[in-house]
Amino acid sequence: MNDSVTEPQQQLSVDAGRPWLMLVLATVGFAVNFWAWALLSPLGPLLGDNGTLGDLSEGQISLLVAVPVIVGSLGRIPVGALTDKYGGREMFVAVSIATIVPVLFIGVYGQTSYPALLLGGFFLGISGTSFAVGVPFVNAWFPPERRGLAIGIFGAGMGGTAISALTTVRLYSTVDDQAPFLLAAAGLAIFAVVAWFLLEDAPGRQAPTTSLTSRLKANARLPIAWQASILYAVAFGGYVAFSVYLPAYLKTAYELTPAAAANRMAGFVVLAVIMRPVGGWLADRVGPIPVLAAGYGVVVVGAAVASTTPVLEPVGAVAFLVMAMALGSGTGATFTLIAQVTDPSRVGGVTGLVGAAGGLGGFVPPLVMGYIYGRTDSYAIGLVMLAVTAALTLLLTVTTVRGTAHRHDEEMANA
Repeated sequence: MNDSVTEPQQQLSVDAGRPWLMLVLATVGFAVNFWAWALLSPLGPLLGDNGTLGDLSEGQISLLVAVPVIVGSLGRIPVGALTDKYGGREMFVAVSIATIVPVLFIGVYGQTSYPALLLGGFFLGISGTSFAVGVPFVNAWFPPERRGLAIGIFGAGMGGTAISALTTVRLYSTVDDQAPFLLAAAGLAIFAVVAWFLLEDAPGRQAPTTSLTSRLKANARLPIAWQASILYAVAFGGYVAFSVYLPAYLKTAYELTPAAAANRMAGFVVLAVIMRPVGGWLADRVGPIPVLAAGYGVVVVGAAVASTTPVLEPVGAVAFLVMAMALGSGTGATFTLIAQVTDPSRVGGVTGLVGAAGGLGGFVPPLVMGYIYGRTDSYAIGLVMLAVTAALTLLLTVTTVRGTAHRHDEEMANA
């Protein structure tokens, strides 16, 4: 009799743990793909200095680094819709295998010429679309009251860019110029095999029957699609922009050494990554609107303080660290909001649109900051623009976005 009781209990335990296993696997896959996505960024200055590609201008290096970001961001739109259709398991495997090709191309051949490297970088952008695969995959495995935390944990896989930052240049310089790419390709291949055998789409997943084009159009017409795109463009875009531009800012504005500036940037990134699941968890508890509103409010104050170039210790450091916390929590809360007000069969498509906005949101600010500084020798205007943008986003959050969430709640209550 004891055996008959124990077996169902064990099965229940396995079933209860399966969503968390899927979450861990998806997060690892996201981190590995983001590792590959960021391979060219740390190598940009090195490739310009060592002369193997000729005399590269700053503009050429910037384009080289930007191409994977742009392709990975825009590619999330169709990949998110395809994930709704085919499921996260198949799309994780497909994206990972497809990324192996440009990674090996760059490692073995692409570094011989600038056009070849650009071509490889274009297809390397495929790896950046993995975000739009993982969010609907994870979302489907968890009940509504846990989706914020789950998606926030998955989003912490964006820390895969830190793997690239810590290993790429070191392997390139101490082993050989192929080493970082071969290692990343091996990681992608291992994950693809593991995903094929262990990943499972959530039970009861219903694939849409309409065409890809019609689903993209329908998703774009949803109010939450454009609203969340703005929210994420500011939250995730701000995080990406600071992670890219903060070392140059600290070096110029505070005369820090490159190593000291890089260490402070690493602290900013780590804190933002940690706060992403925290933001999702808080949004599960108190709702995404209060978390988003508080986050944008903090950014308004932090950016305004930073625009005065205050003494770095402690005022400047505190300003940037609290902005890291606010931006990180905002990225987690945004996708909690999407999960709450979007039909599950459309989460992938909406995630693709929002993820694209976030990626592009991180691409534009560094260009603006660099342009303004080049003509004014001041970062103040750029930081004031960030404060104003965050203030407008805060206003959008507590008015239009709040209204969208309330209407969804009323529809669910009347259903």
